[in-house]
Amino acid sequence: MGETMGNPFLDRLRAGELTLMLGIRGSRTTEIVHIARSTGHHAIMVDLEHSTMPTDVAAMLCAAADGFGLTPFVRVPEREYGMIGRLLDGGAHGIIAPRIETVDEARQVARACRFAPRGQRSQTAMAPQLGMRPTPAATLNPAVDDAIVVQILLETPAGIANADAIAEVDGVDMLVFGANDFTAELGVPGQYGDPRVRDAVASAAEACRRHGKLLMVGGIADPQLYDALVPLGVCPLVLTGADTALLYQAANAAAAQATARDRKSPHRTTDNQD
Repeated sequence: MGETMGNPFLDRLRAGELTLMLGIRGSRTTEIVHIARSTGHHAIMVDLEHSTMPTDVAAMLCAAADGFGLTPFVRVPEREYGMIGRLLDGGAHGIIAPRIETVDEARQVARACRFAPRGQRSQTAMAPQLGMRPTPAATLNPAVDDAIVVQILLETPAGIANADAIAEVDGVDMLVFGANDFTAELGVPGQYGDPRVRDAVASAAEACRRHGKLLMVGGIADPQLYDALVPLGVCPLVLTGADTALLYQAANAAAAQATARDRKSPHRTTDNQD
């Protein structure tokens, strides 16, 4: 490997290929990464914003994903820029920074993800993307920088208002519109059909087109509402769900199935029937 690593993940999205990402919030072992791979996912998103997971577990999951050919992202806690370098050193290929509202905040994230002169990531001589082989900085830096994906999560009206300037920041690869927090900020939590949601996505999409960046929309589970936004310029990166939510759905379905089966069971007495 050398300076021509490129970024197959971004290339895939630019080519319009559906790309599935599994959120990881509750799982603490690499079994969840095996599941992501065997179910056809292309990426994982380790969520440190909404979990108590320690960084070493996050790094372990990222390293496992890298070994399987998946692209591992970590959503860092709000404003926790200092942990970004540690996560990248541990195997993350991408960083998702939540609740960004200003150009300065976006620039801090982008610079934390890349080596000088583009950024201020602390220098290392070994990187998981290069097989942990000691590598001269002149070779390692551009190769690793090109392989990192920086997603800036816009979740407030202020963030959307600054979308154009944020998309222009060097080192920002994608904008992500967060529908859950955005509708909560508007005072209409969960009302994704509100016309202001469409206006916000359109504004972010135009900013991305102008500056050659990609836009993802997250938080909208209703297929009809989501599909209506895609033509505005939404890339085909889909978060299929978080492990905790998917586990709940499966457990709930299994419990309902068992309950229904029990009601039909011949061991049921009929003493209370007329």
